[in-house]
Amino acid sequence: MMAGNPNSSNNSSTNRMFWRIVRRLLTANYARLLVILLALGAGAAVTAALLNLQMDAKQRLTTEFRALGANVIIGPKGGASSSAAGEGAGAGSNTIDQALLSKLPQQNDGKPIPTVGFLYLIGSVAKQGSEKFQQAVLAGTEGSGLMEVRPGVRTQYFAVEKDASACEIGAKAAAQLQLKAGDILLLRGHVAEGGPEATCTVSSVVATGGGEDSQIFVPLILTQMLGGFSGRLSLIQMSVTGTPASIQKFVRDLSRSLPEADVNGIKQLTEAEGKLYSRVSGVLSATVLLVLLLTSLCVMAGMSNIAAERKNDVGLMKAIGASVRRVVELFLAEAVLMGLMGGIIGSAIGILLSISLGKAVFGVAAQPRWIVYPVAVTLTVIVSIASAFPLRRIAGIRPASVFRGEE
Repeated sequence: MMAGNPNSSNNSSTNRMFWRIVRRLLTANYARLLVILLALGAGAAVTAALLNLQMDAKQRLTTEFRALGANVIIGPKGGASSSAAGEGAGAGSNTIDQALLSKLPQQNDGKPIPTVGFLYLIGSVAKQGSEKFQQAVLAGTEGSGLMEVRPGVRTQYFAVEKDASACEIGAKAAAQLQLKAGDILLLRGHVAEGGPEATCTVSSVVATGGGEDSQIFVPLILTQMLGGFSGRLSLIQMSVTGTPASIQKFVRDLSRSLPEADVNGIKQLTEAEGKLYSRVSGVLSATVLLVLLLTSLCVMAGMSNIAAERKNDVGLMKAIGASVRRVVELFLAEAVLMGLMGGIIGSAIGILLSISLGKAVFGVAAQPRWIVYPVAVTLTVIVSIASAFPLRRIAGIRPASVFRGEE
């Protein structure tokens, strides 16, 4: 009869001891385990929340800056007067061809571009039934996304169904002319009597906080008719979404494709957006690193106490044939297990927390980015493994010394 393989017996005993010690991690000292898991969970929660906010900050900042209005302006080339401009008020003003609107890109970085053409005209206006005309700036508009390129709040609104002559009026102009939504406005292209006339129904009163509050926004065809500027525009405004580099490239490409016009990006908006995002991202990244460092120190303190409790177990494992590698695997298994437990629970809480934090910071709930979840869990496991450093010092324990009570 052949004797059994002693190596197989030793491996079996070592494996049983290995899993026995792992089970003791969960049953020997609940209080210490809870403290370590709380530290890892809290670190994972804060990390996940900040990473999610960092990813959401770019979109939110872009949205906030786009709310400031147009960031790309297309105007007449070199300030030369257009020979196509007609007679009447503003006829000497520089204009561009209305056909440029159809040549402009519709998207940038996969996002639609609100684009509106404007034709400005000094005219005279009066409320229907009044003989008192007052001078005003008429802003003819055509395109999509007027509220994006000319941000503001509609303080009054009147539904005008299928009325091609509906107009909006700035808050200051409405107060000066004593107009409200629903009133009918008489328009003249010249201050003097005898010029072209038109009417429009005030669909809304708009407050922008800028010079637009003194303007009256009417359909482009009306200002072209009143001023004699058929097929002409004063300028085109665009609200382009994208990174600062992407917007600058967009402006350069558009300038090359439209040699007959001047294309200018509002540099202050683009640079401010880039600088602000860099600062926000830098602060959030630094905070994440600080949180991970503090979490590591807290977990390391708990691991130091665990190391003192594991001397006898490690000595027994070595006595029955366990290698140093097997002991190290034990420490890694414990660290990974705690990191996973703390990371899975904490990261989920952190992503939910970031939703309310986003609402507090940006006024809009942050959009959960689920890619953050595995990243935060992985970082927590790495922190847990790094924090197991105190356990390395018991890997070199000699079994005889432990049994004699020397260590």
